[in-house]
Amino acid sequence: MHRYLPRNLAPLFLGVLSLGMVLAAAPVRAGIAVGVSISVAPPPLPVYEQPPVPGPGYLWSPGYWAWGGDDYYWVPGTWVLVPEPGYLWTPGYWGWGDGSYLWHEGYWGPHVGFYGGVDYGFGYPGAGYAGGYWRGGAFYYNRSVNNIPQNVHITNIYSRTVVNNVTVNRVSYNGGTGGTAARPTASDAAYEHERHLPPVADQVRHAQMARSEPALHASANHGVPSIAATARPASFTGPGVVHARGGAASAAHTGSPGGRGASHPSGPAPSGTAPSGTAPRAPVAQPGVHTFRPQVPGGAPGGAPSEPAHAAPHSEQPAPQHVPPPRTNGANGEHGREPEHEHEH
Repeated sequence: MHRYLPRNLAPLFLGVLSLGMVLAAAPVRAGIAVGVSISVAPPPLPVYEQPPVPGPGYLWSPGYWAWGGDDYYWVPGTWVLVPEPGYLWTPGYWGWGDGSYLWHEGYWGPHVGFYGGVDYGFGYPGAGYAGGYWRGGAFYYNRSVNNIPQNVHITNIYSRTVVNNVTVNRVSYNGGTGGTAARPTASDAAYEHERHLPPVADQVRHAQMARSEPALHASANHGVPSIAATARPASFTGPGVVHARGGAASAAHTGSPGGRGASHPSGPAPSGTAPSGTAPRAPVAQPGVHTFRPQVPGGAPGGAPSEPAHAAPHSEQPAPQHVPPPRTNGANGEHGREPEHEHEH
Protein backbone atom coordinates (compact mmCIF):
# COMPACT_ATOMS: atom_id res chain seq x y z
CA MET A 1 0.00 0.00 0.00
CA HIS A 2 1.39 3.41 -0.97
CA ARG A 3 1.55 6.32 1.44
CA TYR A 4 1.24 9.88 0.26
CA LEU A 5 2.14 13.16 1.92
CA PRO A 6 -0.71 15.50 2.73
CA ARG A 7 -0.99 18.20 0.09
CA ASN A 8 -0.09 20.96 2.52
CA LEU A 9 3.23 19.25 3.38
CA ALA A 10 4.31 18.35 -0.15
CA PRO A 11 5.74 21.82 -1.02
CA LEU A 12 7.69 21.86 2.25
CA PHE A 13 9.16 18.42 1.55
CA LEU A 14 10.20 19.41 -1.96
CA GLY A 15 11.79 22.61 -0.65
CA VAL A 16 13.85 20.74 1.93
CA LEU A 17 14.88 18.16 -0.66
CA SER A 18 15.98 20.90 -3.08
CA LEU A 19 17.97 22.67 -0.40
CA GLY A 20 19.74 19.44 0.51
CA MET A 21 20.69 18.86 -3.13
CA VAL A 22 22.09 22.38 -3.43
CA LEU A 23 24.17 22.05 -0.25
CA ALA A 24 25.49 18.68 -1.36
CA ALA A 25 26.62 20.14 -4.68
CA ALA A 26 28.09 23.34 -3.21
CA PRO A 27 31.89 23.41 -3.01
CA VAL A 28 33.36 23.42 0.49
CA ARG A 29 36.56 25.44 0.98
CA ALA A 30 39.44 23.09 1.62
CA GLY A 31 40.43 22.81 5.26
CA ILE A 32 37.05 23.71 6.77
CA ALA A 33 35.01 21.09 8.59
CA VAL A 34 31.41 22.18 7.99
CA GLY A 35 29.01 20.35 10.25
CA VAL A 36 31.61 17.67 11.00
CA SER A 37 32.67 16.77 14.52
CA ILE A 38 36.37 15.88 14.51
CA SER A 39 37.44 14.17 17.71
CA VAL A 40 41.07 13.60 16.71
CA ALA A 41 43.54 16.44 17.23
CA PRO A 42 45.69 17.53 14.28
CA PRO A 43 49.33 16.34 14.24
CA PRO A 44 52.17 18.56 15.46
CA LEU A 45 53.49 21.15 13.04
CA PRO A 46 56.39 19.78 10.97
CA VAL A 47 59.88 21.27 10.97
CA TYR A 48 60.75 23.00 7.71
CA GLU A 49 62.62 25.91 6.22
CA GLN A 50 61.10 28.85 4.39
CA PRO A 51 61.68 29.10 0.62
CA PRO A 52 62.93 32.45 -0.73
CA VAL A 53 60.36 35.19 -1.25
CA PRO A 54 59.58 35.52 -5.00
CA GLY A 55 59.45 39.33 -4.96
CA PRO A 56 57.96 42.40 -3.32
CA GLY A 57 54.27 42.28 -2.42
CA TYR A 58 54.37 38.63 -1.30
CA LEU A 59 53.51 37.74 2.31
CA TRP A 60 54.07 34.42 4.00
CA SER A 61 51.07 32.13 4.52
CA PRO A 62 52.11 29.44 7.06
CA GLY A 63 51.46 25.77 6.44
CA TYR A 64 48.73 24.01 8.41
CA TRP A 65 46.93 20.70 8.81
CA ALA A 66 43.52 20.50 7.11
CA TRP A 67 40.84 17.83 7.35
CA GLY A 68 40.31 15.64 4.31
CA GLY A 69 37.29 13.62 5.38
CA ASP A 70 39.24 10.58 6.57
CA ASP A 71 42.45 12.07 7.92
CA TYR A 72 44.47 15.26 8.11
CA TYR A 73 46.60 16.50 5.23
CA TRP A 74 49.29 19.15 5.16
CA VAL A 75 48.72 22.39 3.27
CA PRO A 76 52.26 23.65 2.56
CA GLY A 77 53.33 27.11 3.61
CA THR A 78 53.70 29.46 0.67
CA TRP A 79 54.25 33.05 -0.44
CA VAL A 80 51.06 34.81 -1.54
CA LEU A 81 50.52 38.13 -3.28
CA VAL A 82 48.65 40.53 -1.04
CA PRO A 83 45.10 41.18 -2.32
CA GLU A 84 45.48 44.91 -1.62
CA PRO A 85 48.09 47.19 0.01
CA GLY A 86 47.90 47.52 3.77
CA TYR A 87 46.46 44.05 4.32
CA LEU A 88 48.04 41.26 6.36
CA TRP A 89 47.34 37.54 6.66
CA THR A 90 45.90 36.08 9.85
CA PRO A 91 46.47 32.30 9.74
CA GLY A 92 43.67 29.88 10.42
CA TYR A 93 43.80 27.52 13.39
CA TRP A 94 42.14 24.50 14.94
CA GLY A 95 40.28 25.11 18.20
CA TRP A 96 38.62 22.77 20.65
CA GLY A 97 34.97 23.55 21.38
CA ASP A 98 31.73 21.70 22.09
CA GLY A 99 33.50 18.35 22.20
CA SER A 100 35.29 18.57 18.85
CA TYR A 101 38.07 20.30 16.95
CA LEU A 102 36.79 23.07 14.69
CA TRP A 103 38.69 24.92 11.98
CA HIS A 104 38.76 28.73 12.14
CA GLU A 105 39.61 29.96 8.67
CA GLY A 106 42.32 32.55 8.08
CA TYR A 107 41.64 35.93 6.52
CA TRP A 108 43.20 39.12 5.15
CA GLY A 109 42.75 42.32 7.13
CA PRO A 110 44.39 45.56 8.31
CA HIS A 111 45.73 43.81 11.43
CA VAL A 112 46.79 40.29 12.33
CA GLY A 113 44.17 38.94 14.69
CA PHE A 114 43.87 35.90 16.91
CA TYR A 115 45.22 32.62 15.54
CA GLY A 116 44.97 30.38 18.56
CA GLY A 117 48.38 30.97 20.07
CA VAL A 118 49.84 28.54 17.51
CA ASP A 119 53.54 29.22 16.86
CA TYR A 120 53.66 28.96 13.08
CA GLY A 121 57.12 30.55 12.93
CA PHE A 122 58.43 32.98 10.32
CA GLY A 123 57.01 36.04 12.06
CA TYR A 124 53.96 34.29 13.56
CA PRO A 125 55.08 33.45 17.13
CA GLY A 126 51.58 32.66 18.39
CA ALA A 127 50.32 36.21 18.88
CA GLY A 128 50.79 39.25 16.68
CA TYR A 129 53.09 39.47 13.69
CA ALA A 130 56.81 40.26 13.53
CA GLY A 131 57.41 39.70 9.82
CA GLY A 132 57.11 43.32 8.67
CA TYR A 133 54.85 46.34 8.39
CA TRP A 134 53.22 48.61 5.83
CA ARG A 135 54.29 52.19 5.13
CA GLY A 136 53.17 54.38 2.26
CA GLY A 137 51.73 51.49 0.29
CA ALA A 138 54.95 49.44 0.53
CA PHE A 139 55.68 46.47 2.75
CA TYR A 140 58.86 46.50 4.82
CA TYR A 141 60.28 43.03 5.44
CA ASN A 142 61.98 41.87 8.62
CA ARG A 143 64.87 39.87 7.23
CA SER A 144 65.30 38.12 10.61
CA VAL A 145 62.21 36.01 9.92
CA ASN A 146 61.87 36.20 6.12
CA ASN A 147 64.08 34.49 3.55
CA ILE A 148 65.14 37.37 1.30
CA PRO A 149 67.82 36.35 -1.21
CA GLN A 150 70.10 38.92 -2.82
CA ASN A 151 68.85 38.17 -6.31
CA VAL A 152 65.30 39.34 -5.45
CA HIS A 153 64.65 43.05 -5.93
CA ILE A 154 63.37 44.04 -2.47
CA THR A 155 64.81 47.25 -1.02
CA ASN A 156 62.52 47.83 1.98
CA ILE A 157 64.28 45.66 4.55
CA TYR A 158 65.05 45.98 8.26
CA SER A 159 66.22 43.52 10.89
CA ARG A 160 64.72 42.74 14.28
CA THR A 161 65.53 39.47 15.98
CA VAL A 162 62.54 37.60 17.38
CA VAL A 163 63.89 35.89 20.49
CA ASN A 164 62.54 32.64 21.86
CA ASN A 165 62.30 32.79 25.66
CA VAL A 166 59.60 30.22 26.38
CA THR A 167 59.25 26.50 25.94
CA VAL A 168 59.04 25.81 22.21
CA ASN A 169 56.60 23.25 20.91
CA ARG A 170 54.89 22.33 17.68
CA VAL A 171 51.30 22.25 18.95
CA SER A 172 48.95 22.91 16.04
CA TYR A 173 45.68 23.61 17.87
CA ASN A 174 44.11 25.69 20.62
CA GLY A 175 42.33 24.35 23.69
CA GLY A 176 41.50 20.76 24.53
CA THR A 177 44.04 18.30 25.87
CA GLY A 178 47.54 19.47 25.07
CA GLY A 179 46.48 22.52 23.05
CA THR A 180 47.65 26.08 23.50
CA ALA A 181 45.98 28.08 26.26
CA ALA A 182 45.85 31.38 24.38
CA ARG A 183 42.71 33.50 24.46
CA PRO A 184 41.81 36.54 22.32
CA THR A 185 42.82 39.90 23.76
CA ALA A 186 40.80 43.10 23.63
CA SER A 187 42.75 44.10 20.53
CA ASP A 188 41.96 40.77 18.87
CA ALA A 189 38.27 41.31 19.60
CA ALA A 190 38.44 44.76 17.99
CA TYR A 191 40.19 43.38 14.91
CA GLU A 192 37.31 40.93 14.44
CA HIS A 193 35.08 43.86 13.45
CA GLU A 194 37.42 45.21 10.77
CA ARG A 195 36.92 44.66 7.07
CA HIS A 196 38.25 41.22 6.16
CA LEU A 197 38.88 39.41 2.91
CA PRO A 198 38.74 35.61 2.53
CA PRO A 199 41.68 33.58 1.21
CA VAL A 200 42.51 34.59 -2.34
CA ALA A 201 41.98 32.23 -5.26
CA ASP A 202 45.64 31.13 -5.21
CA GLN A 203 45.33 30.07 -1.58
CA VAL A 204 42.13 28.11 -2.26
CA ARG A 205 43.68 26.36 -5.26
CA HIS A 206 46.81 25.67 -3.21
CA ALA A 207 44.76 23.92 -0.49
CA GLN A 208 42.74 21.95 -3.04
CA MET A 209 45.90 20.66 -4.70
CA ALA A 210 47.29 19.66 -1.31
CA ARG A 211 44.20 17.61 -0.57
CA SER A 212 44.56 15.72 -3.86
CA GLU A 213 48.22 14.91 -3.17
CA PRO A 214 48.41 11.50 -1.41
CA ALA A 215 51.89 12.17 0.00
CA LEU A 216 50.57 15.15 1.98
CA HIS A 217 48.08 13.10 3.98
CA ALA A 218 49.14 12.27 7.52
CA SER A 219 48.30 8.62 7.01
CA ALA A 220 51.07 8.51 4.40
CA ASN A 221 53.68 10.95 5.68
CA HIS A 222 53.22 10.37 9.44
CA GLY A 223 53.62 14.06 10.16
CA VAL A 224 56.67 14.65 7.92
CA PRO A 225 55.30 15.88 4.56
CA SER A 226 57.56 15.72 1.53
CA ILE A 227 56.19 19.10 0.41
CA ALA A 228 56.31 21.27 3.52
CA ALA A 229 56.53 24.66 1.80
CA THR A 230 56.57 26.18 -1.68
CA ALA A 231 57.82 29.44 -3.13
CA ARG A 232 54.54 30.03 -4.96
CA PRO A 233 50.98 28.78 -4.43
CA ALA A 234 50.02 25.47 -6.07
CA SER A 235 53.59 24.91 -7.31
CA PHE A 236 54.46 21.52 -5.86
CA THR A 237 57.48 20.75 -8.04
CA GLY A 238 60.71 22.54 -8.81
CA PRO A 239 63.46 24.32 -6.86
CA GLY A 240 61.03 26.27 -4.66
CA VAL A 241 59.72 23.13 -2.92
CA VAL A 242 60.96 22.50 0.63
CA HIS A 243 60.79 19.14 2.39
CA ALA A 244 60.02 18.72 6.08
CA ARG A 245 62.84 17.71 8.33
CA GLY A 246 62.67 14.27 9.82
CA GLY A 247 65.13 14.99 12.61
CA ALA A 248 65.23 17.43 15.46
CA ALA A 249 66.06 21.09 15.05
CA SER A 250 67.78 23.30 17.58
CA ALA A 251 65.83 25.24 20.18
CA ALA A 252 66.90 28.53 18.62
CA HIS A 253 65.29 27.68 15.27
CA THR A 254 68.63 27.84 13.55
CA GLY A 255 69.13 26.55 10.05
CA SER A 256 71.42 26.74 7.08
CA PRO A 257 72.04 30.20 5.62
CA GLY A 258 70.38 29.18 2.39
CA GLY A 259 67.25 27.96 4.11
CA ARG A 260 66.97 30.87 6.54
CA GLY A 261 66.05 28.76 9.53
CA ALA A 262 63.47 26.17 10.42
CA SER A 263 59.87 26.90 11.19
CA HIS A 264 59.69 24.80 14.34
CA PRO A 265 62.24 22.96 16.42
CA SER A 266 61.44 19.72 18.06
CA GLY A 267 60.27 19.87 21.64
CA PRO A 268 57.51 18.91 24.02
CA ALA A 269 54.05 19.42 22.64
CA PRO A 270 51.68 19.24 25.60
CA SER A 271 51.25 22.95 26.25
CA GLY A 272 51.54 26.37 24.68
CA THR A 273 52.62 28.08 27.88
CA ALA A 274 55.97 28.37 29.58
CA PRO A 275 56.56 26.42 32.78
CA SER A 276 57.52 28.38 35.85
CA GLY A 277 61.21 29.00 36.19
CA THR A 278 61.94 28.78 32.49
CA ALA A 279 64.85 31.08 31.76
CA PRO A 280 64.85 33.24 28.63
CA ARG A 281 66.89 31.87 25.77
CA ALA A 282 69.61 34.07 24.39
CA PRO A 283 69.10 35.33 20.84
CA VAL A 284 71.26 33.90 18.11
CA ALA A 285 72.51 36.65 15.83
CA GLN A 286 74.19 35.01 12.87
CA PRO A 287 73.98 35.91 9.18
CA GLY A 288 71.25 33.95 7.50
CA VAL A 289 69.95 32.40 10.71
CA HIS A 290 66.51 33.20 12.03
CA THR A 291 65.56 33.23 15.67
CA PHE A 292 61.96 33.07 16.77
CA ARG A 293 60.22 33.92 20.02
CA PRO A 294 56.90 32.24 20.70
CA GLN A 295 54.87 34.61 22.82
CA VAL A 296 53.19 33.81 26.10
CA PRO A 297 49.42 34.10 25.45
CA GLY A 298 48.28 37.59 26.32
CA GLY A 299 51.83 38.80 26.92
CA ALA A 300 53.94 41.36 25.17
CA PRO A 301 57.05 40.49 23.15
CA GLY A 302 60.29 41.31 24.85
CA GLY A 303 63.63 42.40 23.61
CA ALA A 304 64.56 45.81 22.34
CA PRO A 305 64.58 46.43 18.60
CA SER A 306 67.93 45.86 16.98
CA GLU A 307 69.63 48.44 14.84
CA PRO A 308 68.49 48.43 11.21
CA ALA A 309 70.41 45.87 9.19
CA HIS A 310 70.95 46.12 5.49
CA ALA A 311 71.25 43.29 3.02
CA ALA A 312 74.43 43.33 1.01
CA PRO A 313 73.61 45.12 -2.26
CA HIS A 314 73.44 43.00 -5.36
CA SER A 315 75.60 44.07 -8.24
CA GLU A 316 72.52 44.97 -10.31
CA GLN A 317 70.07 46.20 -7.69
CA PRO A 318 70.00 49.09 -5.22
CA ALA A 319 70.91 48.61 -1.58
CA PRO A 320 68.03 48.25 0.91
CA GLN A 321 66.66 51.48 2.28
CA HIS A 322 67.54 52.62 5.78
CA VAL A 323 64.38 51.90 7.73
CA PRO A 324 63.84 51.63 11.47
CA PRO A 325 62.42 48.49 13.03
CA PRO A 326 58.85 48.96 14.27
CA ARG A 327 58.23 49.30 17.98
CA THR A 328 55.83 47.14 19.94
CA ASN A 329 52.24 47.94 19.05
CA GLY A 330 49.98 47.07 21.94
CA ALA A 331 49.92 44.31 24.52
CA ASN A 332 49.46 41.63 21.90
CA GLY A 333 52.69 42.33 20.11
CA GLU A 334 53.24 43.61 16.61
CA HIS A 335 50.49 43.31 14.05
CA GLY A 336 52.39 44.41 10.97
CA ARG A 337 51.49 48.07 11.44
CA GLU A 338 54.07 50.75 11.96
CA PRO A 339 53.23 53.17 14.81
CA GLU A 340 52.46 56.60 13.47
CA HIS A 341 55.12 58.27 15.61
CA GLU A 342 57.81 56.36 13.71
CA HIS A 343 57.04 57.81 10.30
CA GLU A 344 60.02 59.51 8.77
CA HIS A 345 59.61 63.17 7.83
